[in-house]
Amino acid sequence: MVPIKDNNPTQITPYVTYGIIAANVLAFIYEASLPPEILDEFFHLAAVIPKELTLSFSGISINQPVPEWATLITAQFLHGGLLHLGGNMLFLWVFGNNVEEKLGHAKYLLFYLSCGVLASLAQWLFAQDSTIPSLGASGAIAGVMGAYILRFPQVEIIGVVPLGFFFPSFRLPAYFFLGFWFIQQAFYGIAGLEAPRNIAMEKGGIAYWAHAAGFLFGAILGPMLGLFSDKSSQET
Repeated sequence: MVPIKDNNPTQITPYVTYGIIAANVLAFIYEASLPPEILDEFFHLAAVIPKELTLSFSGISINQPVPEWATLITAQFLHGGLLHLGGNMLFLWVFGNNVEEKLGHAKYLLFYLSCGVLASLAQWLFAQDSTIPSLGASGAIAGVMGAYILRFPQVEIIGVVPLGFFFPSFRLPAYFFLGFWFIQQAFYGIAGLEAPRNIAMEKGGIAYWAHAAGFLFGAILGPMLGLFSDKSSQET
């Protein structure tokens, strides 16, 4: 299903959203240029390694050129494949511009990065001994979606379902589309707690807790930063 926003044009140019998308694309191009063994080293350097983050929080040095806390930010610009990148950037493009308009450019950037950091910490909490690199913009984008559902609940989202050569579409209000997405992520996250050693993280799967937590943090941080204030849209 591909969401396409409808009937809610922005009044400002979403420079930050475009910039984040460009940064993610450039980072992926760099990833694609690396040989497999070098790419693996790069992921272990710039992605979040939960076990190393746990050690760093305990004051144990891991002798990495990039401090482990910094990977909470750098990991937000890395992706494990073209579909991973494309899906994330589509959702950011659909929902990010209106949230940026309401928060203003500077607050929106702070909001986006903060949601990504908090989402990664939430995922780390459930898999503190994992050695699988955790990466992607999903947590930060989930935060954008959490803010969007509060500010634009009635805006219609056009859903497109690819069925071979046919692409039937349907319209859903944002509160239904995003609400269902959040419930789905939370359900899978809870279900994953019963799997041995948090299999979703250990097998390099989808970080459902990061998605669900990012959504909630976005819904909390958005109003705190002026999501419902008309004045915030005039900030630069």
